Amino acid sequence: MLSTGLPQGAVPKLERPGPLRERVYEALLELITTRALRPGQHLVESELAGHLGVSRQPVREALQRLNTEGWVDLRPAQGAFVHEPTEDEADQLLTVRTLLEAEAARLAAANAGRPGITALEELCAKGEQAVADGEVDAVVAANAAFHAKVMELAGNVVLAELAGQVDRRVRWYYTPVARQRGKQSWIEHRALIAAIADRDEQRATEVMRAHTEHTRTTYHQRTES
Repeated sequence: MLSTGLPQGAVPKLERPGPLRERVYEALLELITTRALRPGQHLVESELAGHLGVSRQPVREALQRLNTEGWVDLRPAQGAFVHEPTEDEADQLLTVRTLLEAEAARLAAANAGRPGITALEELCAKGEQAVADGEVDAVVAANAAFHAKVMELAGNVVLAELAGQVDRRVRWYYTPVARQRGKQSWIEHRALIAAIADRDEQRATEVMRAHTEHTRTTYHQRTES
């Protein structure tokens, strides 16, 4: 086990040729988002380079970019560490998410047709199965896909762009509470689908607002359990 905390072989080697700098950045960001690299964890350039099958230079460049974006902290004479979000940071991000997604739910109720509703039902079924199987990564992925579909059905490009800017961080905050949210999260998703199918904009807004607020509350309570 390396000090980066990733088992040998857990990360696929990046193939050449290609925009290597960008691919290393995306790989590290995904590892951080899914918490394979945990908040506060020391990131050693040589070890990350070995996992990814690249030289240290693209890793160094990726860490600098991740530092600029707030995912990594570069500490003088200590090195790079995965950023540890404060409660205030999480609260602000999840509050913005509530605003964006409540409006997306309202627009989805106004605009979604039968194919869109069917797609939501299929994504919900995948999430419910992932919960039943105890597959946290699959639950997180299904949750992100479900919310992305609602945003797509809203049909507002600007709203979708804004949501896209916070999506990765939403996944980051959701991962540690995905198991705790469990079945209840998908019960709420089912209620949202029903409101959208009924074209009830007010109820869809209320269900989505309550749903995202439950996630925010659960995140803040996670250390108390």
